Amino acid sequence: MHQGDAYLTAHREEHLKQLMELLRIPSISALSEHKADVRRAAEWLAREMRRIGLHRVEVMETGGHPVVHAERMDCPGGPKALIYGHYDVQPVDPVDLWTTPPFEPTIRDGKLYARGASDDKGQVFMHLKVIEALLAVEGRLPVNVKLLIEGEEESGSENLERFVSAHADLLKADVVVISDTALYARGVPSLTYALRGLAALEVHVVGAKGDLHSGAFGGAAPNAAQALARLLATLHRPDGAVAVEGFYDQVRPLSQEERDSFAALQFDEQAFMADLGVTALPGEPGYTALERLWARPTLEINGIFGGFQGEGTKTVIPCRAGAKITCRLVPDQDPERVLDAVEAHLKAHCPPGVKVEVRRGGGAPAVITPIDHPAIQAAMQALTEAYGAEARFIRSGGSIPVVGTFQRVLGAPIVMMGFSLEEENFHAPDEHFHLENFDAGMRALYRFWHHLAENMR
Repeated sequence: MHQGDAYLTAHREEHLKQLMELLRIPSISALSEHKADVRRAAEWLAREMRRIGLHRVEVMETGGHPVVHAERMDCPGGPKALIYGHYDVQPVDPVDLWTTPPFEPTIRDGKLYARGASDDKGQVFMHLKVIEALLAVEGRLPVNVKLLIEGEEESGSENLERFVSAHADLLKADVVVISDTALYARGVPSLTYALRGLAALEVHVVGAKGDLHSGAFGGAAPNAAQALARLLATLHRPDGAVAVEGFYDQVRPLSQEERDSFAALQFDEQAFMADLGVTALPGEPGYTALERLWARPTLEINGIFGGFQGEGTKTVIPCRAGAKITCRLVPDQDPERVLDAVEAHLKAHCPPGVKVEVRRGGGAPAVITPIDHPAIQAAMQALTEAYGAEARFIRSGGSIPVVGTFQRVLGAPIVMMGFSLEEENFHAPDEHFHLENFDAGMRALYRFWHHLAENMR
């Protein structure tokens, strides 16, 4: 047995008891009544970091909930890795839907149930135990490491970007490692190497100076709700592609290696439709559903408002109507250029008799680390060895703002090496963590640090 594996196996029960201590702390960052609990979790982590041999351990203030920082520099001139995670958790409502209390950790059927077990205390804890194992078995770490564990991720990371910008020198690293993502499926070792970005706006259609009676004015006066419907219908072609001129101009195409890797996952579109309760999966032609979910941009109408919404009938011609729109972006797309294109399209296709107002919201670019990057290759090798199955490349269709912050401020590639499963009820009652991934994940992380040292010499 690998020396690291032997240590982790011998200390498994001890480690689980320690993790349960951390999980008992109700560190709910969104609820002010738990402010002291959030700090208590930070202090718990700081004590554990000192105990296992990390240096410069500090609970640092942010203007909100604190972050915990630590480091261990065993390799002068060697690569530096920043480990990021969060110790705060989601609220637990509705509490009556939990089988066992959310802050009383319980193991059932090989799964650890508790709020934070999977998202993200369990995965942060795994990093600490691997560091402990490396120091106990080998006396040093193969690479230099820094840790930044925050306490506001579940409430929006309001202070993190400012903190990272202010402490960029302290946090400077050659790679950022994050374990807050999911495997593709149980038994399928996989690495998330890209996230989609986001761009948001609202469109408002304005007609007459006030709502009008449809009997007196119907047939002559412009109807803002009808005009909005016509306008929104111009945003997509009948085949499902986005019709906005220039929308796809900056899109980085998928490589054949990426498409082959996605195809190897054998995504079941029929089962996916059944799960959704739908009979078709509309979208951009020429791409599989998985490719559209992960690696192609979208334009979605998130909500429509205007006119009479109450019970019964009101014969009104609305003077105003609007819609909320977001675009999921892929690598190389600039959120501002995308918003420029969508705004220009909406104004160019304004129906007669009304005017269009566009209110732009926020945006964030997509994040990607090339699959041939040495850090990505190190992670894939470690996952394959630990799980005994070929690791797969995956993307996420969603966005994680902190990842973009690290890439923008620190200029470092991101390795999203997560071990949870989408089925583990992250933000819902009965959150849990499959202990098979607790075990295999630590075996993978132990190997990862060695492969990273070799690949980034």
